Amino acid sequence: MAKHPYVLLSVAMSIDGYIDDSSDAPLALSNQADFDRVDEVRAGCDAILVGAGTIRADDPRLLVRSPTRRADRVARGLTETPLKVTITRDGDLDPGRRFFSLGDVEKIVYATSPCADKARDRLAHVATIVDAGDPLDLPAVLSDLSERGVTRLMVEGGQAVHTLFLTSGLVDELHLVIAPFFVGDSRATRFVTDGAFPRNPANPMTLAEARPIGDVVLLRYLPADHTSGRPR
Repeated sequence: MAKHPYVLLSVAMSIDGYIDDSSDAPLALSNQADFDRVDEVRAGCDAILVGAGTIRADDPRLLVRSPTRRADRVARGLTETPLKVTITRDGDLDPGRRFFSLGDVEKIVYATSPCADKARDRLAHVATIVDAGDPLDLPAVLSDLSERGVTRLMVEGGQAVHTLFLTSGLVDELHLVIAPFFVGDSRATRFVTDGAFPRNPANPMTLAEARPIGDVVLLRYLPADHTSGRPR
């Protein structure tokens, strides 16, 4: 059986399940205390993964922000911030985005076979490009990351990536933060799309923690058969 990193999926959403609204500006779904918690979780991971759509829409930095946490990682022989990972089905990514331009750390792009050459042409000077099959083979992606020394992977979205990981049954831990408001706009983006989720009413996840953080609440879920935080 191929070895996979421990996969922690992190998301914040509104009470009615939206991770963004329909405006051009990103929707703030958390508070400073929770942003600091997320930074701590990032600092404890070997890699952070987002989808190509998130890079295009939000231009995330995906860096550990705390100088103390960065210094602690360096003292442990690690890079200041975890390596950055994305997956793409079209290779349509701008090498000038902060995902690629910020952070002295390796960036890895897993591209489906039909767009792998396009991704290499655009991004080979700023990232490592890996052919991820057609359709994208998520277990193979995780196996490749494991071979690169990734034992703990943080997945931060967006919707298509959340759906892919959760329907594939490859999430070991879910951090779900609930913001104290509704979005109420069907044009906006929900946490996940339709799919066949292994964790369904007949096979639910286990609530391991419920913690208020200011005006938001963190719900930490584990698969029902999962009892540790160790990599598979």
